[in-house]
Amino acid sequence: MLSTRELVAAAIIFFIARLFVRFLCSSKQARKLPPGPKGWPVVGALPLLGSMPHVALAKMSRQYGPIVYLKLGSCGMVVASTPDSARTFLKTLDLNFSNRPTDAGATHIAYNSQDMVFADYGPRWKLLRKLTSLHMLGSKAIEDWARVRRDEVGYMVKAMYESSCVGEAVVVPDMLVFAMANMLGQVILSRRVFVTKGVESNEFKEMVIELMTSAGLFNVGDYIPSIAWMDLQGIVRGMKRLHRKFDALLDKKLKEHMATRDERKEKPDLLDVLMDNRDNKSEQERLTDTNIKALLLNLFSAGTDTSSSTIEWALTEMIKNRSILKRSHAEMDQVIGRNRRLEESDITKLPYLQAVCKETFRKHPSTPLNLPRVAIEPCEIDGYYIPKGTRLSVNIWAIGRDPDVWENPLEFNPDRFLIGKMAKIDPRGNNFELIPFGAGRRICAGTRMGIVLVEYILGTLVHAFEWKMPDGETLNMDEAFGLALQKGVPLAAVVTPRLSPSAYVV
Repeated sequence: MLSTRELVAAAIIFFIARLFVRFLCSSKQARKLPPGPKGWPVVGALPLLGSMPHVALAKMSRQYGPIVYLKLGSCGMVVASTPDSARTFLKTLDLNFSNRPTDAGATHIAYNSQDMVFADYGPRWKLLRKLTSLHMLGSKAIEDWARVRRDEVGYMVKAMYESSCVGEAVVVPDMLVFAMANMLGQVILSRRVFVTKGVESNEFKEMVIELMTSAGLFNVGDYIPSIAWMDLQGIVRGMKRLHRKFDALLDKKLKEHMATRDERKEKPDLLDVLMDNRDNKSEQERLTDTNIKALLLNLFSAGTDTSSSTIEWALTEMIKNRSILKRSHAEMDQVIGRNRRLEESDITKLPYLQAVCKETFRKHPSTPLNLPRVAIEPCEIDGYYIPKGTRLSVNIWAIGRDPDVWENPLEFNPDRFLIGKMAKIDPRGNNFELIPFGAGRRICAGTRMGIVLVEYILGTLVHAFEWKMPDGETLNMDEAFGLALQKGVPLAAVVTPRLSPSAYVV
């Protein structure tokens, strides 16, 4: 006969066994993960991503469905690749996915997430967002610095005109980054960052491209922390080197700016406003020098690289499709004529130009994989369980090429945005068929500015010049993956002036 102690022990074991069985059953029923590839031991599905992760993930979506779950090392990642799945994550579950994961890029480039892009959703992030919106990226601020854009675009057009006079090809991204950095410099620092185009501006462009490329790479150490110290791909080593270069550049600009602060008492710039917040008595409203440098890094990198790559892709597609270029010229000649340059106020009267821009946002989104987010708490979507800490990636590139959404998605056809229901689609984050800047509370802070820059600069370059490739050269349409989707080979084209000579005088 069993003793009382033995009976109690048996009862406890039976109770625990029942709980365990019930847990297993409920896990299978209610905690089913989204479908996805199994991958390999330790590394998981990391090798499946290859050198073009946005393309590999788009193929997985066609195989497994709109929501794919991958085990990358010891981390889980869920990928949304359709408008509906993106809407669920970025709208319905937006708050739960309002933070970014901490990775090598955030740590070694973005001052340990002290910036606006990688910071957790909270008071400091809201302050940075508010200040940049009020003084630089909001609609009123953008309107206030229209003169700066007009002047810098004028300098760029004049330089391209001079190149055409001597038969030199124009390297488009060099011109764009130089002009945009100077636009941002005048708003942020009250001065042009680069006085002349040359070694300094080219080095800055290379630094920005390296930053956007390295920050977009899938670093093995981020997914297998136990081997992060080995830095097998050399990514962290490159990030640290790049950070030192950017930090030295930003320190230099801050010291130069402080030396002339008294000159701007009547008209402070964005950096003045940021530095005023260093002395705020409220802990949550106080900014450190590190916060300020991290934010400047955000603005100068994302503000130049993403818009310039979109314009470069648009020009490439128009050179490839001569009928689109010809039709754009006809629209602009009818609305503007050839005696002056395009003005921002002309854009609302140029629906075909706006359609070209939207089509470029669709086919060549500047950020192919939306900046990653992370699940703050476990949640459920379409019957699938998403564990706490799961990374979220929205494949914007795949959404723009979804054949269930877009007719002939691989074709560059601006007309799709002029007729039918697609004519009402807007790229500002409300229509999930077209979200080049993301959506939700972590949508790109520079969405308004990005659209203005792309429409105005692209429109000006198309209106002012005829475009073609140098004799004997062909267009290269290859992509180079990174945080921003660069052209594999930078566009270098021959331009021919279309306007009266007075239009090229600054």
